Amino acid sequence: MRLNLEALLILDALDRHGTFAAAAARLFKTASALSYTVQKMEGDMKITLLDRSGHRATFTPTGRLMLEKGRALLRAVNELEQQARYVESGWESNLTISVDASVPFSLLSPLIDEFYQQHPHTQLQFRQDVLAGCWEALSYGEADLVFGAVQEPATRKDIGCVALGWLDYVFAVAPGHPLAQMPEPLLREQIRQYRAVTVHDSSRHGAGVDLRVLDEQKTLSVHDFHAKLQAQLAGLGCGYLPRYLAAPHLADGTLVARQLDSETRRDMAYLAWNEGASGNAARWWRDRLQTLPGLRDIYAAP
Repeated sequence: MRLNLEALLILDALDRHGTFAAAAARLFKTASALSYTVQKMEGDMKITLLDRSGHRATFTPTGRLMLEKGRALLRAVNELEQQARYVESGWESNLTISVDASVPFSLLSPLIDEFYQQHPHTQLQFRQDVLAGCWEALSYGEADLVFGAVQEPATRKDIGCVALGWLDYVFAVAPGHPLAQMPEPLLREQIRQYRAVTVHDSSRHGAGVDLRVLDEQKTLSVHDFHAKLQAQLAGLGCGYLPRYLAAPHLADGTLVARQLDSETRRDMAYLAWNEGASGNAARWWRDRLQTLPGLRDIYAAP
């Protein structure tokens, strides 16, 4: 390899300290050894890095280019060395966390900041999944952990999980929706006549899970719970919303809660992980997510 990292270090020291003698003292080498290393790279690459015609060697335009680009390369090498030591000590270089669409991502922001303050060398990747898509992400190795997954947990022995709490729902419609005026409890035959707003299950390999939609009921499918909330506020359909999400709108009257004749109003939510995701970063997140501030604002205690 003709590009010499040692020579780049010498160029950096020479620029910072002015002379070969000063650079040599900084690098604990002799000035002649530094000069030889730079000259060898010049010869190998057939370029001129330093103008030696004056009393003090100065950078040529080529030398200045190598200095500036070389510093970026040296920073990258230093970062690589740190990451290698980091991974060797048990910390993952990458961690992927799937977050169910029912979870407000803002809840995680303080935790992300805390993690990066302590462990900046692990690259975090968050993805949003819905319903069965969370369990599928674990099963297919697309996520190391999932947070807020609902319905029954996967039963595979290589997937571990812990209950976070109950995610309560409320069946809600806009005040101007026809179902808002009907006597309670609402009957299935009445609800079936009106469009349900659903969040599209992100599962790609299976049939998904029950969205509590009645047979032959028309649907409006949206990509997340915020869009579902907006659609129901606009009177575009009816359906269940997480109670924490609907609560402000129930309080100000922009949504109306309706009682049904028979219904399931809650799902258990889980934190789950691949047992193979046993690095320090995965354990850090598993511990913190179970005691996350604000968790009880979303989930009732299991």
